[in-house]
Amino acid sequence: MKQPVGRRLAAILAADVAGYSRLMGLDAAGTAQALREHRAAADPLIAQHGGRIVKTTGDGVLIEFGSVVGALQCAIALQRLATERNAGCPSERRMEWRTGVHLGDVLVEGKDILGDGVNIAARLEAGKVLAGPTSRASSASAISRRISPRRSLMGGSGAI
Repeated sequence: MKQPVGRRLAAILAADVAGYSRLMGLDAAGTAQALREHRAAADPLIAQHGGRIVKTTGDGVLIEFGSVVGALQCAIALQRLATERNAGCPSERRMEWRTGVHLGDVLVEGKDILGDGVNIAARLEAGKVLAGPTSRASSASAISRRISPRRSLMGGSGAI
Protein backbone atom coordinates (compact mmCIF):
# COMPACT_ATOMS: atom_id res chain seq x y z
CA MET A 1 0.00 0.00 0.00
CA LYS A 2 1.38 3.39 -0.99
CA GLN A 3 1.92 5.85 1.84
CA PRO A 4 0.26 9.26 1.58
CA VAL A 5 2.40 12.16 0.45
CA GLY A 6 3.09 14.80 3.10
CA ARG A 7 4.93 18.12 3.17
CA ARG A 8 7.46 19.67 5.49
CA LEU A 9 10.07 22.40 5.62
CA ALA A 10 13.62 21.05 5.38
CA ALA A 11 17.16 22.18 4.80
CA ILE A 12 18.50 20.17 1.90
CA LEU A 13 22.16 19.65 1.08
CA ALA A 14 22.91 18.25 -2.37
CA ALA A 15 26.52 17.26 -2.99
CA ASP A 16 28.59 15.51 -5.61
CA VAL A 17 32.20 15.20 -6.69
CA ALA A 18 33.31 17.77 -9.26
CA GLY A 19 34.76 16.08 -12.35
CA TYR A 20 33.71 12.60 -11.26
CA SER A 21 33.21 11.34 -14.83
CA ARG A 22 36.70 12.51 -15.74
CA LEU A 23 38.14 10.79 -12.67
CA MET A 24 36.33 7.57 -13.57
CA GLY A 25 37.78 7.78 -17.08
CA LEU A 26 41.30 8.00 -15.65
CA ASP A 27 40.92 5.11 -13.19
CA ALA A 28 37.46 3.68 -12.54
CA ALA A 29 38.46 1.18 -9.84
CA GLY A 30 40.71 3.65 -8.01
CA THR A 31 38.11 6.43 -8.21
CA ALA A 32 35.33 4.15 -6.91
CA GLN A 33 37.55 3.09 -4.00
CA ALA A 34 38.50 6.71 -3.23
CA LEU A 35 34.80 7.69 -3.26
CA ARG A 36 33.95 4.87 -0.82
CA GLU A 37 36.74 6.10 1.47
CA HIS A 38 35.57 9.74 1.23
CA ARG A 39 32.00 8.68 2.04
CA ALA A 40 33.12 6.54 4.99
CA ALA A 41 34.92 9.60 6.39
CA ALA A 42 32.04 11.98 5.56
CA ASP A 43 29.11 9.97 6.94
CA PRO A 44 29.97 10.61 10.62
CA LEU A 45 30.22 14.37 9.90
CA ILE A 46 26.76 14.30 8.37
CA ALA A 47 25.31 12.62 11.46
CA GLN A 48 27.25 14.97 13.77
CA HIS A 49 25.52 17.95 12.14
CA GLY A 50 22.05 16.40 12.37
CA GLY A 51 21.79 15.24 8.77
CA ARG A 52 19.96 12.25 7.35
CA ILE A 53 21.18 10.74 4.10
CA VAL A 54 18.08 10.45 1.96
CA LYS A 55 19.75 8.84 -1.04
CA THR A 56 22.97 8.42 -2.92
CA THR A 57 23.42 8.34 -6.69
CA GLY A 58 26.89 7.36 -7.82
CA ASP A 59 29.01 10.26 -6.58
CA GLY A 60 25.98 12.29 -5.47
CA VAL A 61 24.30 12.46 -2.10
CA LEU A 62 21.06 14.11 -0.95
CA ILE A 63 20.97 14.98 2.76
CA GLU A 64 18.10 16.38 4.81
CA PHE A 65 18.53 18.59 7.90
CA GLY A 66 16.10 20.09 10.35
CA SER A 67 18.24 23.24 10.45
CA VAL A 68 19.79 25.30 7.67
CA VAL A 69 22.63 26.18 10.04
CA GLY A 70 23.35 22.47 10.52
CA ALA A 71 23.28 21.96 6.74
CA LEU A 72 25.74 24.81 6.16
CA GLN A 73 28.04 23.70 8.95
CA CYS A 74 28.02 20.22 7.43
CA ALA A 75 28.80 21.61 3.96
CA ILE A 76 31.78 23.47 5.41
CA ALA A 77 32.92 20.35 7.28
CA LEU A 78 32.68 18.30 4.07
CA GLN A 79 34.80 20.87 2.22
CA ARG A 80 37.42 20.82 4.99
CA LEU A 81 37.46 17.04 4.98
CA ALA A 82 38.01 16.98 1.22
CA THR A 83 40.87 19.46 1.57
CA GLU A 84 42.52 17.29 4.23
CA ARG A 85 42.02 14.07 2.25
CA ASN A 86 43.35 15.68 -0.94
CA ALA A 87 46.60 16.84 0.67
CA GLY A 88 49.49 15.35 -1.25
CA CYS A 89 47.21 14.09 -4.01
CA PRO A 90 47.99 15.20 -7.58
CA SER A 91 45.54 17.93 -8.66
CA GLU A 92 44.13 15.81 -11.49
CA ARG A 93 43.15 13.05 -8.98
CA ARG A 94 41.59 15.21 -6.25
CA MET A 95 38.02 14.63 -5.16
CA GLU A 96 36.39 17.98 -4.48
CA TRP A 97 32.80 18.23 -3.28
CA ARG A 98 30.35 20.62 -4.90
CA THR A 99 27.56 21.48 -2.47
CA GLY A 100 24.26 23.28 -2.64
CA VAL A 101 22.09 24.08 0.38
CA HIS A 102 18.48 25.19 0.21
CA LEU A 103 15.79 25.67 2.85
CA GLY A 104 12.43 24.89 1.35
CA ASP A 105 9.26 22.90 1.24
CA VAL A 106 9.61 19.22 0.30
CA LEU A 107 7.19 16.43 -0.46
CA VAL A 108 7.67 13.37 1.72
CA GLU A 109 7.04 9.84 0.41
CA GLY A 110 8.09 7.30 3.01
CA LYS A 111 11.77 8.02 3.67
CA ASP A 112 12.23 9.92 0.39
CA ILE A 113 11.92 13.67 -0.19
CA LEU A 114 11.26 15.35 -3.50
CA GLY A 115 9.92 18.51 -5.08
CA ASP A 116 11.07 22.05 -5.68
CA GLY A 117 13.10 22.24 -2.47
CA VAL A 118 15.24 19.31 -3.59
CA ASN A 119 15.46 20.57 -7.18
CA ILE A 120 16.69 23.99 -6.07
CA ALA A 121 19.38 22.47 -3.82
CA ALA A 122 20.54 20.31 -6.75
CA ARG A 123 20.68 23.32 -9.09
CA LEU A 124 22.67 25.33 -6.55
CA GLU A 125 25.08 22.41 -6.18
CA ALA A 126 25.52 22.33 -9.95
CA GLY A 127 26.41 26.05 -9.93
CA LYS A 128 23.24 27.38 -11.51
CA VAL A 129 22.18 30.76 -10.09
CA LEU A 130 18.51 30.98 -9.17
CA ALA A 131 18.33 34.22 -7.22
CA GLY A 132 19.59 37.73 -7.72
CA PRO A 133 22.52 39.16 -5.76
CA THR A 134 20.24 40.86 -3.24
CA SER A 135 18.45 37.63 -2.34
CA ARG A 136 21.72 35.74 -2.00
CA ALA A 137 23.27 38.57 0.01
CA SER A 138 20.41 38.85 2.49
CA SER A 139 20.27 35.06 2.99
CA ALA A 140 24.04 34.80 3.30
CA SER A 141 24.15 37.66 5.78
CA ALA A 142 21.49 36.13 8.01
CA ILE A 143 23.11 32.73 7.98
CA SER A 144 26.74 33.83 8.26
CA ARG A 145 26.00 35.34 11.67
CA ARG A 146 25.13 31.82 12.89
CA ILE A 147 28.01 29.75 11.55
CA SER A 148 31.60 29.71 12.62
CA PRO A 149 34.13 30.44 11.33
CA ARG A 150 32.90 33.13 8.98
CA ARG A 151 33.15 32.03 5.37
CA SER A 152 31.97 33.41 2.06
CA LEU A 153 28.51 32.15 1.13
CA MET A 154 28.30 34.07 -2.15
CA GLY A 155 30.76 32.83 -4.70
CA GLY A 156 34.48 33.01 -5.13
CA SER A 157 36.91 30.32 -4.15
CA GLY A 158 35.61 27.95 -1.53
CA ALA A 159 32.05 29.25 -1.62
CA ILE A 160 29.26 27.06 -0.44
